[in-house]
Amino acid sequence: MHAPVDEVRLTSLAHGGGCGCKLAPAVLQDLLSEMPRSAPFANLLVGTETADDAAVWDLDGTTSIIATTDFFMPMVDDPHTFGRIAATNAISDVYAMGGTPIFALAIVGMPIDKMDPADICQILAGGASICAEAGIPVAGGHSIDCPEPVYGLAVIGTCATSRIKRNSSARAGDALILTKGIGIGVYSAAIKKDRLSDRAYEEMVASTTLLNRIGPRLAANAAVSAVTDVTGFGILGHSLEMSRGAGASVQLYLEALPLLDEAAALAQEGCVTGASHRNWNSYSDAVTLPDDLADWQRHLLTDPQTSGGLLVAVASEEAEKLVGDIRGSGFPRAAIVGCVEAGAPGVRVVKQRKPV
Repeated sequence: MHAPVDEVRLTSLAHGGGCGCKLAPAVLQDLLSEMPRSAPFANLLVGTETADDAAVWDLDGTTSIIATTDFFMPMVDDPHTFGRIAATNAISDVYAMGGTPIFALAIVGMPIDKMDPADICQILAGGASICAEAGIPVAGGHSIDCPEPVYGLAVIGTCATSRIKRNSSARAGDALILTKGIGIGVYSAAIKKDRLSDRAYEEMVASTTLLNRIGPRLAANAAVSAVTDVTGFGILGHSLEMSRGAGASVQLYLEALPLLDEAAALAQEGCVTGASHRNWNSYSDAVTLPDDLADWQRHLLTDPQTSGGLLVAVASEEAEKLVGDIRGSGFPRAAIVGCVEAGAPGVRVVKQRKPV
């Protein structure tokens, strides 16, 4: 799990790690508010207006191109594993739009005076191995000498235009399904404190290197109205983006949220990231929590997920069947975690799902 004592730990070279490095939602919103609008480009179906997962360009009314980029600093010390996690996370944005990736470009920034070149090669090899699992080549990229290690991908994919799944098209009455467990940020914080068990480390790596390749199948399902992936803003932040995009309210069921095995215990011990605090400060005014919610539970709701699961809005009558299909496709923690309701945008967290 850790680097040998005579080597520099990869995580010690970075001030943050994984999707916990993302700018806080409020900061990002302010920055994007200064961006010129994309309205003159009729073929740009998805741009910056709805905080979606990737850009989408309609080629001919039949096929669309999906483009995304994602990169961050290491959250683990093993360079090959870091490369695998970063690549899985980057490719996920294409899957979240319902697309199929076709190739990737590497984004590489390394402190060449502090790192063994062999470790840099292992980062690149780890990323390439995940791209091979996804059936795509790393077709090029760009590298710079950087004060902290940074790695990720720009990924290009395709999708039938009629099957593009936005994060903004959920419907009142839909159920919400989450495909992976929550707690990656908590585990990452525990690594920094040397408090993550070997078993939990293996669980984290298994989750963060599991490709969200079910995305195209979800896109082909007419009952599915919206999809997004849950990453740096936590389940609360990405549910809120879905809520605002749809112009509807989202309710989350606290006790239904799938957690990684040691996430609750570690959160109670104070293993939380700075990003969890920044997330809450950014969007707390749009969230209603139970009065008796403990701080550690709130931190799980705002916990930044690296290479997290897909949040899927689906017609409620099809939700149980879809959960079964998703679990059977290699996502055993998939669960119904909430619903979309008519009402003003915002997220309300309740303890349990009401009986139907």
